[in-house]
Amino acid sequence: MSSVTATVTDADAGTRRIKDWDPEDTDFWTLAGARIARRNLLHSVLSEHIGFSIWSLWSVLVLFLGPEYHIDAAGKFMLTAVPTALGSVLRIPYTFAVARFGGRNWTVFSALLLLAPTVLAGIVLRPGVSYGTLLAVAAVAGVGGGNFASSMANINAFYPQRLKGWALGVNAGGGNLGVPVVQLLGLLVLATTGAGHPGLLVLVYLALIVLAALGAALRMDNLAGARNERGAMREVLGDAHNWVMSVLYIGTFGSFIGFGFAFGQVLQVQFHEQFDTPVKAASLTFLGPLLGSLSRPLGGLPADRFGGARVTFWTFAAMALGAGVVLEASRQHSLALFLCGFVALFVLSGAGNGSTYKMIPAIFRARARAEIAGGTSPAEAERRSRRQTTALIGVAGAIGAFGGVLVNLACRQSFLETHNGQAAYLAFLGYYGLCLVVTWAFYLRRSAHRLPGV
Repeated sequence: MSSVTATVTDADAGTRRIKDWDPEDTDFWTLAGARIARRNLLHSVLSEHIGFSIWSLWSVLVLFLGPEYHIDAAGKFMLTAVPTALGSVLRIPYTFAVARFGGRNWTVFSALLLLAPTVLAGIVLRPGVSYGTLLAVAAVAGVGGGNFASSMANINAFYPQRLKGWALGVNAGGGNLGVPVVQLLGLLVLATTGAGHPGLLVLVYLALIVLAALGAALRMDNLAGARNERGAMREVLGDAHNWVMSVLYIGTFGSFIGFGFAFGQVLQVQFHEQFDTPVKAASLTFLGPLLGSLSRPLGGLPADRFGGARVTFWTFAAMALGAGVVLEASRQHSLALFLCGFVALFVLSGAGNGSTYKMIPAIFRARARAEIAGGTSPAEAERRSRRQTTALIGVAGAIGAFGGVLVNLACRQSFLETHNGQAAYLAFLGYYGLCLVVTWAFYLRRSAHRLPGV
């Protein structure tokens, strides 16, 4: 333990590089590890939180784009789809950047990178700017979507197996809260200064980004033992469970981030009479993402007790019901029923995020137990389980985030062709039904290939 402490405070104080890190050693964890891990978790959450805010910044900025910008509803949905797309792609390289460059170093860099989309947005948001320019600047905001993957990979390395679920849940939930927070700040700006001053929102985040980067530089650490094991990505890409979990994560996280980006626009278009001003729309847009972020443990905690697959199955059943409520509310043009259905979808998608994430390590732990029973050494089986879990979290996280693109494109096409969202809501209902069947077929149906404990 003393050698580790010396490593942090003396030998490598300039780079804050920890040479020896063994969180599974209970004595080390009690005396030094827990304190160091909590400190890194705190600053990781802060950086990831702001990353989510910048990623979803355009879900707020589109509310500032009045008639003088000459952008219709379909064009605004595209402005929220492009950062979602780039953010989903970046999640894969961001997952492996931590081991390559160090958790502290990459957190500082990725936080400072958020300055680019923020400054650009402040510069170009003026009446008369071309739509192509807005589209390009909105796309750059996708860098905020990658922060989640690197943050999760970093915190995963700091915590012992018995506490990973809690630590990753706190990290993910704190990051997800960046979506409603930026929407609340947007509402504050709209309510106090009107739609003509989007630069005020940008200024707030410029300061927060600098503070997050400074905190990471001064208080976070690099783990020398963290490394990317060759072949892990190739292994999971050839594994059926990777694609199954990616399909499920599209349904949960893809719904959460997609609805978070699209909700304000949907209200303005679907119920224009009630939400004829940006302030009225912004007054409700934060509610769904806020409840969805807070509900993440509601999926993770029961998954610990009853199994992630069982909780995920019932979550998708409830999400299909929620989508049905939204569809019927749209047909009846009932705002109260529409809001109830959409809020339920936010809450359920958040819970589903927690339960599906619990399934990923459980899949590889079940395989590891089978390998040990077959004669593989416990150390080798556990090592393989950890590396495949990390790789699958990265891939499924990237593909799942792309679900947010699909949500926005579905809404765009539905409103473009039919002037309402009913076709999109019907598609959501069908997809949740598909996810329900897939969860049952792969993880709950009694068969010789069923993985126990998932």
